[in-house]
Amino acid sequence: MNKIHDLHDKRLADAWATLQAHSDKGLPLDPDPSRLAFADPEFLLRRETRGLRMQLELMKPDIEMRAHGIENTVVVFGSARFRSKEESDALIAQAEAAGDAVALERLKRLARGSHYYEEARSFSKMVAEYSKAKDPEDQLFICTGGGPGIMQAANRGSYEGGGLNIGLAIALPMEEEANPYVTPALSFKFHYFAIRKMHFMMRAKALVAFPGGFGTLDELFEVITLVQTKKSKPVPIVLFGTDYWKKLLDFDFLVEEGVISPGDVKLFEYVDAPADAWDAIKRFYKL
Repeated sequence: MNKIHDLHDKRLADAWATLQAHSDKGLPLDPDPSRLAFADPEFLLRRETRGLRMQLELMKPDIEMRAHGIENTVVVFGSARFRSKEESDALIAQAEAAGDAVALERLKRLARGSHYYEEARSFSKMVAEYSKAKDPEDQLFICTGGGPGIMQAANRGSYEGGGLNIGLAIALPMEEEANPYVTPALSFKFHYFAIRKMHFMMRAKALVAFPGGFGTLDELFEVITLVQTKKSKPVPIVLFGTDYWKKLLDFDFLVEEGVISPGDVKLFEYVDAPADAWDAIKRFYKL
């Protein structure tokens, strides 16, 4: 029996060694019927096995989060482009030194949102400090998309508050590696947006949406729709930055047109300070 296990272990090791060798040389991976199916990347990347890949993306983070006692999360969304004041100042200085007028104008516009970085950082630190004194089942953990900008700020605040935090990154051509403040054991990467969104909601006890672009809007409306249609239980949905959100989205117009109900605008609330965002969550759960 041990010899059989040794044979399987060897085949598994050979499969990954072959994959690594092809990757190092930039070569395509040829089919090999003799590989174990679960150790055969060429097989797992076929169109027919897409369902298996999606299931694995669902299972892997779920198993790891359970192992770390992660049951309740506060999800923080927001732009990857808003940096800290120090980083914004450094980028502007680089653009000035390079004489890049286009980049300089863009960076100066983004620098106006640097305060959101510090506010997301402050909010997340509050959540982490609150949770440190709680029993595991009552702790709240910050969860973000794992990238730069607002996501980094939230992970950073949690890290500075002494808490574990989660990063659910997505594999994109222009996406950076997970920010350095994500707890390493809870830093995940996804191929499928749909599975990533499921993980955002599976443990979410609250959503705080800072200003952002298409990605932030996509994630925000996903959550609002799930709560509106009762596919998800009600959770506090907090829109941070009243002026930004009210200028961007006219929900009253949607009510006037009859495409949403008057009660739908009560699914979320606006705040402008980290303490107010945290108070909204505490009030919802009577913490």
